Amino acid sequence: MRARRPGAPALADQARAALEELIVKLELPPGSVWSESQLSRKLGIGRTPVREALQRLQSEYLVKIMPRYGAQVTDINVTQQLMLLKVRRVLERLIAESAARHATPAEREELLRMADTLEAMTDGDVLGFLRYHYDIKKYIAACARNPFAASAIAPAHAMSRRFYFLHYRKTHDLPVAARYHADVIRAIAVGDETRAGAAADRLMDYVEELTRATVLQET
Repeated sequence: MRARRPGAPALADQARAALEELIVKLELPPGSVWSESQLSRKLGIGRTPVREALQRLQSEYLVKIMPRYGAQVTDINVTQQLMLLKVRRVLERLIAESAARHATPAEREELLRMADTLEAMTDGDVLGFLRYHYDIKKYIAACARNPFAASAIAPAHAMSRRFYFLHYRKTHDLPVAARYHADVIRAIAVGDETRAGAAADRLMDYVEELTRATVLQET
């Protein structure tokens, strides 16, 4: 078996993160089709890590690979988003409760710092907020010590980030969203499983309400 070249996983990770951000920012618009060579030039990264990144983004439902044509960015669909939130609700509670139970003292201190930082990010920089939110979600999933739950929820977070970025221009709710997320983080940090689960449920109530409201705005 040929060994993977040193640095290849890092490049694939970089390509995946860069492509996801372009999709979230709608610079790669829903429905658009891109070849590997186009994306490789756009990112300044070789085609092999771009190909691997696209495979991962397909598993996260952000692109659909079309043989001989390239990768098509998936559409934003409210009905699908609501179905996704049903799954995300279960996983958010599971991860929050597990992280509250398993986080180390050092991790709990870091979580409190993250909650404070997130609540301070209310100046309208939605992309900066989403980048930091992404880091927090990965950190909490690691604290939960359940890699299966972490893998399962990653696509839900990726799709939710894009949906939120699209509709934030109408809601402008960063302070409210930050508060709901911070409540979950602080409950995890103090090791209160019941409070963490309840905070996760309240967060998802808010996210679902926001998602359903977009239907009314578009009619």
